[in-house]
Amino acid sequence: MPKNKGKGGKNRRRGKNENDREKRELVFKEDGQEYAQVIKMLGNGRLEALCFDGQKRLCHIRGKLRKKVWINQSDIILIGLRDYQDHKADVIMKYTADEARNLKLYGELPDSAKINDTFAQDDENDITFDDVSGTAPVQQNADDISESDESDLEDSSEEEDFTYDKSGNSHLEKKAVKGKVGIDIDDI
Repeated sequence: MPKNKGKGGKNRRRGKNENDREKRELVFKEDGQEYAQVIKMLGNGRLEALCFDGQKRLCHIRGKLRKKVWINQSDIILIGLRDYQDHKADVIMKYTADEARNLKLYGELPDSAKINDTFAQDDENDITFDDVSGTAPVQQNADDISESDESDLEDSSEEEDFTYDKSGNSHLEKKAVKGKVGIDIDDI
């Protein structure tokens, strides 16, 4: 009986990307194939994709690609349409971001297609913060505050204090302060 000299069988080799960095020739769609963008990964080698012909299809990742080519949400893929089931398809290949940009330049993909690397660059400028307190912050210069405003600020203001009860829960108490004397709002 021969001695096992290897490091495992077929399953060990499945996860390796042996020719990952090689530049390959760009593959265009043929008859019975369509470009699509992954909407949702469903598990068990299946995914939901929006084809660029306008239909959503349930796609099956074929065995040659499983555990070798990792497909994520918003990736551009090439699918093979089924003659007997229009709402199902098979994933033939996954395009890298550079290949997808080249397909867009050649006019194969519509201009509305978003390639996964372009999301992060556009979203940086669109960050908005909601005002939690309910009042918008007011910016004033020190020169803009009149003497009457300064006297109003000195006469009355509100303080917020956190108090803790026996169970350790915190409670927010607002106190109206007039001058240096504190008046509890609940007493009024």
